[in-house]
Amino acid sequence: MTVIDNAIYRDGTRVATPATLDETFERRAEHGGFAWIGLYRPTDAELDALAAEFGLHPLAVEDTRKGHQRAKLERYGDTLFIVLRPARYLDDVEQVEFGELHIFIGPDFAITIRHAESPNLAQVRHRLESSPELLAKGPEAVLYAVLDQVVDEYTPVDSGLENDIDEIEEQLFSGDPAVTRRIYDLASEVMEFQRATRPLVVMFDALERGFEKYAVDLELQRYLRDVKDHVIRIVERGDTFRQLLQNALQVHSTLVAQRQNEETRTLSETALAQSEQSKKISSWAAIIFAPSLIAGIYGMNFTFMPELGQGWGYPFALVLMFGFAGVLYVIFKRKGWL
Repeated sequence: MTVIDNAIYRDGTRVATPATLDETFERRAEHGGFAWIGLYRPTDAELDALAAEFGLHPLAVEDTRKGHQRAKLERYGDTLFIVLRPARYLDDVEQVEFGELHIFIGPDFAITIRHAESPNLAQVRHRLESSPELLAKGPEAVLYAVLDQVVDEYTPVDSGLENDIDEIEEQLFSGDPAVTRRIYDLASEVMEFQRATRPLVVMFDALERGFEKYAVDLELQRYLRDVKDHVIRIVERGDTFRQLLQNALQVHSTLVAQRQNEETRTLSETALAQSEQSKKISSWAAIIFAPSLIAGIYGMNFTFMPELGQGWGYPFALVLMFGFAGVLYVIFKRKGWL
C-alpha cells in the first residue's frame, strides 16, 4: 500500500478516514477542513491524481516522481513544496542512513511523501491528533510538526557522529592502519549530513519572510523559530565535526611522516653500523695482507732474491712486515676505521 494514512481534519479533529484517494477528494468538499494524505513511494497514477485534484505544479510533481532531490523549499502560488533529507544513525554498522521526504502544503491540504523508512510520520500524526488546538491551525501545523520530527531525529545522528570522531582520536595514536579510510568515510558522512541540514536555515528564513503575507498563526511562528534555533545548533555542530576531521587527517599525516622518519633513521643507523663494521673488517684484512704478501714473496725460494744470502735478511723481512702492518694500522686508526 502506498497510501499509509489518509484523513480529513476539521477544527483539529479527524472527521473522516477515506479508504481511497478518490474518496478523499469527494469527502474533503463535503466535510470542509483540510486533508492530510500520507504516502510511501506513490505510483505515477497516484501522483497524477493528486496533481489534478490539488493543482500541484508539474515541476514539483516531476521532482517527486524522480526523487533524489536536494533539500529545498519552493513556492508555487499558494502551495509550498518542501524536500527534506531525514537521517538516522545505524548503531550496528556505525553509519548514517539518509532518506528523502517530500511535502506539499496548500490552503486545505497537506501531502507527505516518503521515499525511505524515516522519519516516523505516524508518530507525527499521533502527536498532532493528541493536540487538537495545534492541529486546528491547519496544514501549517502539519508542516511544523514534520519539520520538528525530522530535526529531532538529527540529534541521535549528531551523537553517533560525535562518538565516531572520539573513536578516531583514539585510533590516531594507536597506529591503526585502518584509521585513514575511516576518517575519509566519516568525513563523507559529515558532508552529506551538512547537505541535509544546511539548507534548512535558508528554508526557515524563507518561511519567516512569508509569515505576515500568508497570515501564519502567531503561535506557529514561535514554534517554527524554535525549530530553526535547533537547526542552527545542529549546523554549527556539523561545521565543528568537519573541522575536527580535517585536524585529525592533518595529525594522522604528521604521525605517519614521523613514523617514516623514525624508520628511515633506524635504517640509516643500521646501515652506518654495518658500514663501520665493514671498515674494521677491511682494515684488519689489509693489515694482515701486508705481511702475508711479503712472506709469500720470500717463500717462493728463487735463487736470486734480495738479501737472501745475508745474515740480516730474515730480520729485515720481519721488520718490513711489521713495519708495513704498523703503518696501515696508524692510517686506519686516524681515519676512525679502527
